[in-house]
Amino acid sequence: MQMCNLVPVAKTVGANKIVPTISIPYPLGDPGTSREEQWKLRLHRTRVALEALAADVKEQTVFRV
Repeated sequence: MQMCNLVPVAKTVGANKIVPTISIPYPLGDPGTSREEQWKLRLHRTRVALEALAADVKEQTVFRV
């Protein structure tokens, strides 16, 4: 499983489970938002990643966030 913002690269290297992130310097956040918004964004992406870990996949899968 890989969390990344460059989904095409993750596909190229063969990651089987891909969770898109926000950006390179801030993969799970956006410093331009409030602390509350940061928390919600990070919590959501982390939950999606945990669900991806538990998912049984047969082929490369990009999880929706």
